[in-house]
Amino acid sequence: MTSPFHIINEAEAFLPARDNKGKPITVIGTEAIRNGFDQTCIEQALNSRSAPGVTDLVLNPDAHAGYGAPVGCVMASPTHIYPGPVGVDIKCSMSLLQMNIPSDEIVDRTVRRRLIEAIVARTPTGPGRGQREAKKSRRVSAALGVQACTEGASKAVCEALGIPPEWALRCEDSQHYGHDGNVSTLHERLDKMRAFNAFPNFENKMMQLGSYGGGNHFGECEVVQLDSDPTMRATAEVFGLQDDRVAFLSHCGSRGFGNILAQRQFKALEGFFRTWGLDFPAGDKQLVYAPLGTPEADAYLDDMALGANFATVNHMLINALVLEAFQEVLPGTTGQLVYFISHNIARQEVVDNQLSWVHRKGATRAFPGGHHALKDTPFAATGHPILLPGNPRDGSVVMVAKPEAVKSCYSVNHGAGRCMGRKAAARALDQKTVDADFESNDILFNSRQYPIDEAPNAYKDFKEVLRSVESAGLAQQVCKLKARFVIKDAAEADD
Repeated sequence: MTSPFHIINEAEAFLPARDNKGKPITVIGTEAIRNGFDQTCIEQALNSRSAPGVTDLVLNPDAHAGYGAPVGCVMASPTHIYPGPVGVDIKCSMSLLQMNIPSDEIVDRTVRRRLIEAIVARTPTGPGRGQREAKKSRRVSAALGVQACTEGASKAVCEALGIPPEWALRCEDSQHYGHDGNVSTLHERLDKMRAFNAFPNFENKMMQLGSYGGGNHFGECEVVQLDSDPTMRATAEVFGLQDDRVAFLSHCGSRGFGNILAQRQFKALEGFFRTWGLDFPAGDKQLVYAPLGTPEADAYLDDMALGANFATVNHMLINALVLEAFQEVLPGTTGQLVYFISHNIARQEVVDNQLSWVHRKGATRAFPGGHHALKDTPFAATGHPILLPGNPRDGSVVMVAKPEAVKSCYSVNHGAGRCMGRKAAARALDQKTVDADFESNDILFNSRQYPIDEAPNAYKDFKEVLRSVESAGLAQQVCKLKARFVIKDAAEADD
């Protein structure tokens, strides 16, 4: 079978747009990675590239079939907003907390078990679970929930929840605004939805703040291993990373609140398409869109902002609770947020000298040092931290972008990416072998059995994924993260 890719070099290729109409799709990945893209993933990429208003599409090495657009893609449009390439877990993100604990303090498995228990007592996991299931969590009222959803990690919200307010300076975006740039617009939008009983269980959803959920979401205790390159060590110092000390990596998003917002937007836009008599792009209703400036686009941008603010506060609160758990078990622990960065969001950025909405679906922003958007941030000279989870066995990394990242719309992959669907993993993998793999690597976890559909072998070869990024010249490794224990739920995600 003839490859559909036109090879540029070892880790770069392009895929012609359908009927060669417009700019080709940029593909980042070695031959081994490209050969792993299934036909559905390729078709979704071609469909997304040919959708109205889309000017750029990037396929990252972790790409696999998703909702309308592939997970692991970047899509830019100056004229349209697309919910599909954001997804149902609005602002699913990564965050990393660096602590002052030397790695040898968590060698003892008993200490790690105590840490797991202390964290789970504060940050529940699993679908629908929230503060009621964690006796040492923070209680969030409906009023404080409204404030969190409309203000994000504002000083007032942080102080009310016991989050260090300075952590907001270490966020990709600590606050999202309404479509017109106003917080009041989000208040009006949320009030309207609640008045029409769109959120009869609003307070219950707010009680999920400070929790992971299920599926691929996790918390992971790490040991930081800095790269030997002097430049990368200097970058690590700016990031606040400390060699051979303990850090905590978290992956979660906007929980049930974001899911409801996204699902209702899909249904609303499907209805508008039928009212307008429009055809779904490539016949796929998951690629519904709204032209910018229309009431429908404004409504989506407002809902996306509400979900994104929830996700931001959720991460900040999780990190505060994790730090509190470590302090309970290991008194004297201090912690500093390294960074908080999203991989399910649309943001306004400049692409080819044009202001566009850059949709990142399972893709991470990668601005290098000197990028105008980093002015007045701690990372103006170095570029911001890029948090890339691999899997507990093979580790994760922190990277920093290079100027060449411009060719991928200043984006990289958000992790390893699945190579097996959940059902396929459950059929193909052996539970005893999966658990023994963790035991032989001395990695603990909170559940009786590690979720088999989340086993390391259900994901792509992380080394090959990283080789793709580095060979393409997009980013460079600053440090490795070696897992010591994992907080994860065996149930499916509710978001």
